Amino acid sequence: MGLRKLKPMTPGQRHKVADDMSDVTASKPEKSLVKGLTKSGGRNNTGKMTMRYIGGGHKRKYRVIDFKRNKHDIPATVKTIEYDPNRSARIALLYYADGEKRYIIAPEGLEVGQTVMSGRKAEPEVGNTLFLSDIPLGTVIHNVELQPNKGGALVRSAGAYAQLNARDGKYAIVKLPSGEVRMILLTCTATIGAVSNSQHSLTRSGKAGRSRWLGRRPRVRGVVMNPVDHPMGGGEGKSSGGHPRSRTGLPAKGYKTRSKTKASNRFIISKRKK
Repeated sequence: MGLRKLKPMTPGQRHKVADDMSDVTASKPEKSLVKGLTKSGGRNNTGKMTMRYIGGGHKRKYRVIDFKRNKHDIPATVKTIEYDPNRSARIALLYYADGEKRYIIAPEGLEVGQTVMSGRKAEPEVGNTLFLSDIPLGTVIHNVELQPNKGGALVRSAGAYAQLNARDGKYAIVKLPSGEVRMILLTCTATIGAVSNSQHSLTRSGKAGRSRWLGRRPRVRGVVMNPVDHPMGGGEGKSSGGHPRSRTGLPAKGYKTRSKTKASNRFIISKRKK
């Protein structure tokens, strides 16, 4: 994957840095792995707006992704690398030896024609899914399970990767992209390699309209609201403000909101970087 800087033919193109899509090998998704996707516009089942700044956006089709990788010991060939509008990473279409097709999150370096596998017999190579008990220490991993057989929940966005640092009893000690180090059961699985599309964070949309295509409406700052709408609103001119806080009054800078009695606290060895 590479980036392309556009010539300033229009104001919107002047600062635009786009993805050149050079790693994408197919323009249409596999029909059997596609579902419809409806938009809520941030409204709940009664029609009330429960999430602000959501609405519009281009119509999308949902690609069904195999986060579990539970077809063990059956080799699969990578048929295509595709763009997915529902995530920042690329996805790969696998053709299994028994004829089944599945999508997976494509790791960095995965190429068309390559063979991947999951299970006890798989080698610790890019694209293969193994149990944390079988992965060599120091390996870069992604799509990490938190609970056995539930499917990968952590490290799925573009360019992200975790690292398997150690094993202690029935737990693996994994360093996550946030800097948090936590224990995960050895019976959970993870995929070898970092997630693809690592330069996604370097792209620049160039114009406000592109955010609207993605379904994001303009976000209003609290200080320009009225006192009835936000704790930081009101005042004459630019005199408003005060202590930074959320719309519900919670302090916004450095105030810890994580529960001290949360069940998963005992699995965290060191907290994320501040």
